[in-house]
Amino acid sequence: MAQQVIQLEQEKLSCSICLEFLKDPVTIPCGHSYCMSCIKDYWDTDEKKTTRCPQCRQDFTPRPVLVKNTMLAEIVEDLKKVGLPTASPDHFYAGPEDVACDFCTGRKLKAFKSCLVCLASYCERHLQPHHDVAPLKKHKLVEATSKLQENICPHHNEVMKIYCRTDQKCICYLCSLDQHKSHKTVSAEAERAERQTDLAGNREIIRQTIQDREEDMKKLQNKITAVNCCADKTVTDSKKVFKDLIGFIEKKSSNVTEKIINQQKTEVGELKKLQETVRQEIEELKKKDFELERLSLTEDHLHFINSYQSLSLQSASSHVPSKGVKSPNIEGMMPAVLTLRDELQATLGKDLVKYGQRASKVSVQEPKTRYGFLKYAWQLSLDPMTANPFLALSANNRKATLMKNQQSFFCYPETFLKWWQVLGPDGLTGRCYWEVKWSGRVSIAVAYKDIGRAGNASDCAFGHSEKSWALRCVSSGYSFHHKNTITPLSGPHSSRVGVYLDHSAGTLSFYSLTETTTLLHRVQTQFTQPLYPGFWLLDTGDSAKFTFSA
Repeated sequence: MAQQVIQLEQEKLSCSICLEFLKDPVTIPCGHSYCMSCIKDYWDTDEKKTTRCPQCRQDFTPRPVLVKNTMLAEIVEDLKKVGLPTASPDHFYAGPEDVACDFCTGRKLKAFKSCLVCLASYCERHLQPHHDVAPLKKHKLVEATSKLQENICPHHNEVMKIYCRTDQKCICYLCSLDQHKSHKTVSAEAERAERQTDLAGNREIIRQTIQDREEDMKKLQNKITAVNCCADKTVTDSKKVFKDLIGFIEKKSSNVTEKIINQQKTEVGELKKLQETVRQEIEELKKKDFELERLSLTEDHLHFINSYQSLSLQSASSHVPSKGVKSPNIEGMMPAVLTLRDELQATLGKDLVKYGQRASKVSVQEPKTRYGFLKYAWQLSLDPMTANPFLALSANNRKATLMKNQQSFFCYPETFLKWWQVLGPDGLTGRCYWEVKWSGRVSIAVAYKDIGRAGNASDCAFGHSEKSWALRCVSSGYSFHHKNTITPLSGPHSSRVGVYLDHSAGTLSFYSLTETTTLLHRVQTQFTQPLYPGFWLLDTGDSAKFTFSA
């Protein structure tokens, strides 16, 4: 009871911005209290430059003078002296994604450890008997997990400590005496040890494959350098020849130079595409290695076995065939130039060079109606590994909602740490169309995969970074953001927005979807990487969802 009272007091004395104990507490005119530094930062970074309470949303004009609340400060210090933890209540109360203590009554605390013998999870207080009572000290404790029921045999309600190699599944002792009697069985611990060795071998293969791909990258870079050097030399040589000619020859010299550069761009472009394919494979292999490393550290043998079967390494792909990459052939232009010098009179009415010509791409008109766009529709989703910890994903990872409390306490290298953002798992190229249903204040964006994850807005925030393009949607209207430049937009308000991407043409368009399809803004640029769709949610309760009602 005393512990519940202390936890209640701590909840009252926590800052709703940082979720930590109040530091230098101040009380603003509406009566809510915050850390002095937290409320200052909140007001300083507000894009609308308003002075508003984060909880009740009341505006203050002019900005209130912040004075330390002495009484609150003294109460906080007194509670610290009696041993109250400095973490926020949400730090030790179990949330929807947390493992709860099986022995807590009322509001449950987070479990600290799980016992593979008791098949129960314990908070630090209820775990104490496992440290003090001799028989309990022999039990196997692991990090708190919600997967304990996976260890129970569904037929005999016994702990499954045996692995049947015949059926390739975990079983209990009674199963081994019954339907698995004649099968080949070993202990789960022995099977884990053998597969751990196999895992190490797989990781070694992955690391070797990464080295091979990096070597392929070097070879491709050498090819690119050769193409560039060859093109530069050919341009220089052709200009020396054309210096001997006058008038018409100077015009043709410019024409030849242009054709050489176009050929150079074409060949370098093909090699860079191959480079990008190898780079993506390296990233996937590193991610695979990271997942296997995490799995190798788990203490739960059964979870290891079940998860390892789904994570087992597929056969390594073959190396990028260097022989399949065209060698630089731009210098083949020179014979045509030299021939022209000798046969100029016969070729004055003809094209100088037909070498290396490629069919020009026919520009494709953008659809005019929603029905036309739906021919290029993509069903998109969001990548939980990129989601900020305060974002909750639902609807098969197609919807993101900004929550008041932190939803996850585990971060990946791809996670957005400072900004309430999330990206999709797949890069988009070609022609793609998708729709978003939004509420609150939302930025609907596309970004390159290498956008920053933990830095300043200019590196990470959608629409602020040069690696992202974003449509800001609020109740009062729309605006377009790129490289920290804001473009106000006009158009009919709608809670549904359509996005059309023609990657090769460098076109990105945003549409307001009402009874008609109205263009809000179109970007015309040159995209150098695949684009990943994403959202940036700005206030608690805001949401955005990929959706279609074709």
